[in-house]
Amino acid sequence: MEIQVMKAIMEDNINRAENLRKQFREKKVLVLNLISSPGSGKTTLLEKTIENLKKEYSIGVIEGDITTSRDAERLQQFSIPQVVINTDGACHLNSISIEKALDEFDLESLDLLFIENVGNLVCPSEFDIGESAKIAMVSTTEGDDKPAKYPLLFQEAEAVLLNKTDLIPYINFKKELFYRDLNGINPGIKIIETSCTTEEGLEEWYGWIRKKTNDLEDR
Repeated sequence: MEIQVMKAIMEDNINRAENLRKQFREKKVLVLNLISSPGSGKTTLLEKTIENLKKEYSIGVIEGDITTSRDAERLQQFSIPQVVINTDGACHLNSISIEKALDEFDLESLDLLFIENVGNLVCPSEFDIGESAKIAMVSTTEGDDKPAKYPLLFQEAEAVLLNKTDLIPYINFKKELFYRDLNGINPGIKIIETSCTTEEGLEEWYGWIRKKTNDLEDR
């Protein structure tokens, strides 16, 4: 019985996600689902990204968290549309919650929608929420073994951000091992090394976003 219930939940989520994806494509909205552990730097990355791209694109944000709106409060300075989804204990966002959040957005006037998922490397990887792409973000302080330990995320992701690279000289992070495991799981995946402190790699990240939005416009 439990297996049947879970299968029904997953099928419903997939169907809703496909409807969302169709809607986003029709409106030509690029939707990026940011997935990482807590403290990897997702919100700081969003601050930098919005600050640098807000003159080029109309940007919205969905902030997913178990409790509080603290991450969203950090983005209020940019005066962009955003919605906070508190999951009340759930370790991921799902397509139903995204459907409800969209009531607060005007997709006709939106170019780019960031979804900051709940801090977790497991559950968010399993739930399609209609995104254009999953982005896996890993900080060097978490260790170099994350692709090997959590392969599903890195199989599903279209790009990987290796963040806090400025700290590598001070920690035991073996970059060659990280790359080896990652390329074994998803050969040729886009990897961008970033530091939100030094801003290393951020221009490459912005360029990747620009290319994705241009590809969407050309369809």
